[in-house]
Amino acid sequence: MTIAIGSDHGGFRLKQEIIAFFKEQSIAFHDFGTYSTDSVDYPCISQAVANAVAAGDCERGIIICGTGIGVSIAANKVKGIRAALCHDVFSAQMSREHNDANILTMGERVIGPGLALAIVQKWLTSEFAGGRHANRVKLISEME
Repeated sequence: MTIAIGSDHGGFRLKQEIIAFFKEQSIAFHDFGTYSTDSVDYPCISQAVANAVAAGDCERGIIICGTGIGVSIAANKVKGIRAALCHDVFSAQMSREHNDANILTMGERVIGPGLALAIVQKWLTSEFAGGRHANRVKLISEME
């Protein structure tokens, strides 16, 4: 599995923590930027990550900004994307099991790196449950 990852300037430091975790765990990833704390427009980063996931170039994506809100809104504009803003482990698990979320968004100014890494780990290891949830995800897709 290859993970698309990106952040704006407000999520850059947390993105670096997650990338270090990916390297330790030998998780393949593609970094869509930003590459410093210099100010950037988060919709551009969100679109790059979301397009990679929607096209199938990466199986899932993670996007970080200050709160996780802006990048979530932007990513969800791309057809086929189900981006979930998660700031706790249970929500991350449920976003995969019940919503088949293919992008995780988080806010660096909202959570610390320890919790963020626990969220990422749970999100990456949780699978879509299907069943009654499959019809709900289908209904969401039909809204696009």
